Amino acid sequence: MQNIELLEAIRDKGLRGESITHDEAVRAAQYPDLDALCDVANEICRHWQGSDVDSCSIVNARSGLCGEDCKWCAQATRHHTGCETYNFLDDNEVLRAAEANDRAGIRKFSLVTSGRTVSKHDLEKFCATYSRLTKETNLYLCASMGLLGEEEMKMLKDAGVKRYHCNMETSSKFFPTLCTSHTPDDKRRTIAAARKCGLEVCSGGIIGMGETMDDRIDFAFELAELGVDSVPINILNPIPGTPLEHTPLISEEDIIRTVALFRFILPTKSLRFAGGRMRLSHESMLRIMTGGMNGVLMGDMLTTVSNTIADDRKLFHEAGLNF
Repeated sequence: MQNIELLEAIRDKGLRGESITHDEAVRAAQYPDLDALCDVANEICRHWQGSDVDSCSIVNARSGLCGEDCKWCAQATRHHTGCETYNFLDDNEVLRAAEANDRAGIRKFSLVTSGRTVSKHDLEKFCATYSRLTKETNLYLCASMGLLGEEEMKMLKDAGVKRYHCNMETSSKFFPTLCTSHTPDDKRRTIAAARKCGLEVCSGGIIGMGETMDDRIDFAFELAELGVDSVPINILNPIPGTPLEHTPLISEEDIIRTVALFRFILPTKSLRFAGGRMRLSHESMLRIMTGGMNGVLMGDMLTTVSNTIADDRKLFHEAGLNF
């Protein structure tokens, strides 16, 4: 299959809502004309997602104090990162953050907690906060609270949560080199529990942690198999004090190409530009927003600095997107 024929096949499949094959993904990863690749990804993206930015924001409701050993994470107690630590963010602070996001036009809002999971006692507190947010804002509520079961998922749903977030992080093959305290199967069970309780699922990961492009392709196909609704794509921001602090930065071209590949493998899903994007040039961010990405995580980015909402608005306008 020639290069032009490959692009035509990818385009036709994408517009039908079909994923490309693994062989096509490998060939697309080596396609010489990156702009042509991105233009096809953008056409597929706009066909399924329209021109409205799928915006969301998070608040770090419990920070640090995590006993897991994820090599990338600033919040693990075994890493010495100087990360701020606290058990609970005050309920009124959460509400203020939610209201500010609501006023700014951000559609989705999530509480995120550090740690492997949350206790039932703590979950009851968070559910009370969600019940309040349901009554006092118009936000679409999401939650990210680690490895939970069906009982906990039902509690969240009853409190007004509509989507649960649990990142697979990377391919199942590469994951054990980054984390040994839990497994991809632990995450799959959490995702299955959320699904069984009627919650949507948000699951993506981090690129640039030493994985190969083949790992990223495998990762995207695993997400497609899981049938997730939203895929956040983070770019590693190596944090001093973590085992990945000296990891070489992946190139901006690699990031752009990865986003296009994810769009081809997950043509109908919401792809969400998340943490680490501040290090990119304006040109690269614009190419990503016109090369397969339709969503953005705005505001608080846990342990890294985020773009301002005003800067994001300018980027969306330049990309011809509505916010």
